[in-house]
Amino acid sequence: MSPPRLFISYSWSSHDHELWVIDLASRLRESGIDVILDKWELKEGHDSISFMEKMVTDPTIQKVAVISDSKYAEKADGRVSGVGTETQIISREVYEKQDQNKFVAVLPERDPEGKPYLPAYYKGRIYIDLSAPENYAAEFERLVRWVYDKPLHVKPEIGKAPAFLEEEPTKSLGTSVSFRRAIDALKNGRPFVEGAVDEYLAIFSENMERFRITLDDSRDADDQIADSIEEFTPYRNEFIQLMLAIAQYATNDDMQKKLHRFFERLLPYLGRPEDMNSHHSWAFDNFKFIVHELYLYAIAILIRYERFAFVDRLLATPYYVSTNANRGREATTTFADFRDYMESFRGRDQKLRRLSSRADLLKQRAESSGFDFKSLMQADFVLYLRATLNDDYYVRWWPETLVYATNSYGPMEVFARSRSASYYEQANKLLGGVSANDLKAHVATLQGDRDKVPSWQFERISPAVLTEIDKLSGLP
Repeated sequence: MSPPRLFISYSWSSHDHELWVIDLASRLRESGIDVILDKWELKEGHDSISFMEKMVTDPTIQKVAVISDSKYAEKADGRVSGVGTETQIISREVYEKQDQNKFVAVLPERDPEGKPYLPAYYKGRIYIDLSAPENYAAEFERLVRWVYDKPLHVKPEIGKAPAFLEEEPTKSLGTSVSFRRAIDALKNGRPFVEGAVDEYLAIFSENMERFRITLDDSRDADDQIADSIEEFTPYRNEFIQLMLAIAQYATNDDMQKKLHRFFERLLPYLGRPEDMNSHHSWAFDNFKFIVHELYLYAIAILIRYERFAFVDRLLATPYYVSTNANRGREATTTFADFRDYMESFRGRDQKLRRLSSRADLLKQRAESSGFDFKSLMQADFVLYLRATLNDDYYVRWWPETLVYATNSYGPMEVFARSRSASYYEQANKLLGGVSANDLKAHVATLQGDRDKVPSWQFERISPAVLTEIDKLSGLP
């Protein structure tokens, strides 16, 4: 296949500009393009304007690059109005008689206000911008692709209608619009960011009621609960994306309060609503799993981005329990309530001979979250340690995912990094600011009290190994 032929049209604006054009033409030839340039083709005595007109209309030249600097645009527009007959610029008449896919404007510069220099006949059309050094490589690739008719983005073939169109519509939280608005506000620093996030979280928490299930005695309850959890997956993933944006762009006190209030609004879903007189003992297990999973991801994401102070505030601040959810307990509770015991799945554990179907499901679902399951395990372990640092039995957190951290599992990343004393000075906020020596003493106590160390039949975690406690703060 013969190389594509490209003619470069430009104005002799200055010696520096001519050198810029020659450099561009050389780069294009190195990319396998047969570039036609007056500097290389014209000899003494040749008519430059006639040469240019011939190149533009020559059918063997598939592409024409118009190097549109200030002089080029000025001369082109002057010729349209009858002024400036000395120019080699493509006239409007010539341009409009040709296939417009044959032409592209290439910017070597912009005006002082950052606007492109373009001939009047070209305005409103797509151009290639080589004026900014930081974008030169990407824009040069666009130019090469244009010459070869190999665009980066190719329209895909039309496929078959998706199968879900034939299925019954699934439940919706109705958050799609508010989610996009919140993500845009977070990533682009909009002034309404806090209101946008608050609106999304309010809709999310209120409309979770749509996922309340009424168990059908004719079907296996475990399956119904698992189906409801699976149906919620798109909204879990939505929340994960929001948390990633918060962790990267907005970890201020106001955002912490909004997230704290959001989880407070989820607590009532873990128990019987005020207007429900009778219920199956497993009726809320889908919510128990969903709320626990959301909280676990929130903490895991904040730890990944080392937002340790943010995590500390979420864990240290009591959560208000509304009247219909406190079940005769105190008006406030701790973060440990977000991991509530599920009565279901026990039969599944026995039938499948699994140590924890709940942990299995968390691990399986992590594959569709775009988030590393090891990060969830780390968050689970941090929450377990934080809970055990308080002597009150009711603040204990059972770390479901750590069934996968028994035997030869090594130290969690945040503790491996805490070999550095300076790193641990920041990371210890995850544990309420406990000193290295106090944590070492606490871990030794846990290791000596088997009742405080989570186990699954004969499998047991080792807090000393997971914290790499013997090396904690051993380095500067």
